[in-house]
Formats: sequence, structure tokens, C-alpha cells
Amino acid sequence: MKLATFIPPGGGDARAGQVDGERIVSFAEGTVLDRLTSGDRTPASGEAFALGAVTLLAPHVPRAIFGIGLNYRSHAAETGREPPQAPIVFMKAPSSVAPPGGPVVTPAVVRRLDYEGELAVVLGPGGAVAGYAVADDVSARDLQRREPQWTRAKGADTFCPFGPWVTTADEVPDPESLMLRTWVNGELRQEASTSDLVFTIPELVAFIAETITLEPGDLILTGTPSGVGMALDPPAFLAPGDVVRIAIDMLGEIEHAIQ
Repeated sequence: MKLATFIPPGGGDARAGQVDGERIVSFAEGTVLDRLTSGDRTPASGEAFALGAVTLLAPHVPRAIFGIGLNYRSHAAETGREPPQAPIVFMKAPSSVAPPGGPVVTPAVVRRLDYEGELAVVLGPGGAVAGYAVADDVSARDLQRREPQWTRAKGADTFCPFGPWVTTADEVPDPESLMLRTWVNGELRQEASTSDLVFTIPELVAFIAETITLEPGDLILTGTPSGVGMALDPPAFLAPGDVVRIAIDMLGEIEHAIQ
């Protein structure tokens, strides 16, 4: 099941629904987070709209967003570092959430804005994996380099567009064999399989859960592969007007402009 939050054609209040091919069907009541919490997979039976006619929002606003650093072997290599011995965990603020279509707003203090296409794990009750989505772990490299804590560099407002919906785990039999691709202005920058992850999804969940109670809707951004802007020669950072598109097999794609 693909769980989405959207604004119907012509506007109005946000609704939750099920994506079914090229249409989206409204749930009679409740939100995507309600569905993730309850585990209810009863098919939607409400008003239907053409998928291309609605405005997709972020599926939900997580209580917590956990980022993972250097979790692809290829990305560790392009930064000149060895893969870490244990997961590198940081957090992004809930206010960093943005719709899959953006925009991503560049703070005035940032001069080196970068993209990181990532597989997002969406948690359900008891820390179980409930589903997956596509995310961009937007990063201010200048702040990241000069500030030991990455809260400002990674957690700024709009620095976590994700979606376009949550694909429930039963539809993704092997999340560690998916192809991830990122384009900037139509140029392919990242192309890798999630099989290159240093730490598997169960390992990441277990590591975080050693100290933090995981709740339904929490996100884990599992890391990014090689091809980020800072590692190119010469480096290629994002500028206002650029468009980032990220696609993952079986999960769809997100595309957002930089402001």
C-alpha cells in the first residue's frame, strides 16, 4: 500500500489516501501517521482523484528524524575515509520536513548547499519497519565542516523533503537491493544500489533503539552513495533555481527546486 497526504484539485484541507496506479483514493478518516500507528491496511474507499491533479505533501511530520553518516562504502571512499566501525547518527529537526516537491529554501548563512539522495525507513509500532520513502538529506557543507555538531548543517527548515508517499514494507521484499539515482538539472549525479550500505536496516534500527524509544512515523535516513556535489572535481554545489530529482526503485521519485 502507498500512503500519501495530499491537497485535492482546487485546494482545501489536506487528506490522507492510498495511491492506486494513476489515481489517489481518499481514506474516510485519519492520517498517514494513524495508519502507520495502527497497522491498518484496509483499502481506501473514499473520493478518488487523478494523481497528477493533486498536490502531494510530505506523508507526515515525524516526531524524530535520524540521519546516518558515511553509510555507503562508495561515499566513504569518495570522502577519503574508511567506513565507520559503528553507525554515525545525527538528527534533523521535524521542521526540516518539506513536501516531495519542495521547495528547499537556502538560509542566508549557507554558501555550499548539497544534496544527498537517500532511502528513508519509516517506523511503525515497537520500532518495526512499517515502510519506505525517498528522501533528500539536504546538507550545508560549509556549516558541516566548521561545526562539530551537524544540527544546523543538516536540520535547517526544508532540509528534508521526502515522499512522494510511504510504501508499506510488505510491498518491498528486499529494501537492500534497490537502485537509487539522483539528478541535478537533469544530470545524473548518483547511481547506486542500497546493497552498498555499510550497516543494514535492521542494524541501524537496533543501534538507535539501544538508547532511544522509537515511535511510529519516526524516520531513519539510511545514508547516501557517492556522487554528492562536494566530492565532484570541481565541487558542484546547489544554487537557487536548481532542481534535484531522486528516484528509488519501487518507491517513486521526488523532485524539488532550490530557492
